[in-house]
Amino acid sequence: MTTTYAALLRGINVGGNKKLPMADLRTLLAGLGHDDVRTHLQSGQAVFTASQGDEGILADELSAAIEKRFGFPVDVIVRDHAYLTAVAEACPFPADALEPKQVHVTYFSGPVDPGRFAGIDTAARLPEEFRLGDRCLYLYAPDGLGRSKLAEELGRPRVTKGLVATTRNWNTVRKLVELTG
Repeated sequence: MTTTYAALLRGINVGGNKKLPMADLRTLLAGLGHDDVRTHLQSGQAVFTASQGDEGILADELSAAIEKRFGFPVDVIVRDHAYLTAVAEACPFPADALEPKQVHVTYFSGPVDPGRFAGIDTAARLPEEFRLGDRCLYLYAPDGLGRSKLAEELGRPRVTKGLVATTRNWNTVRKLVELTG
């Protein structure tokens, strides 16, 4: 039995750094034995099917293959369709009524202890808000991610230490659900 997964790559093809052509990523995934390989945008999303079902192992294999082939490390998170759908459905913000640039999901490689966020003065960042979900964080940033002071705080090493974290806007969140469905 096969499952459809999304691989979320962190920090590739941004500002001319860590260039990884999507055609090469598709070839790499196929070379790892995955089927139905597709990519979405240039910023590091791939969809594939696999019979091996451990998301952590799939992520580690892809990360190691990228480093071997391209010579630079890339953090990878792999999630299946059921998880991606659950994350989209559990959004605490009215995402479909907002502009896609206003709602983001940060996917984490593992569970997140809410205590990591205790030092963030959320009242000082209003109207920006965040909520934790299952291995993810939902961010409402009315002026977009690039201008978000809250996003800056949420991305600090004291918050993300020991975890891989990668953020996607709402359009990409919904597209990944569609592509893995």
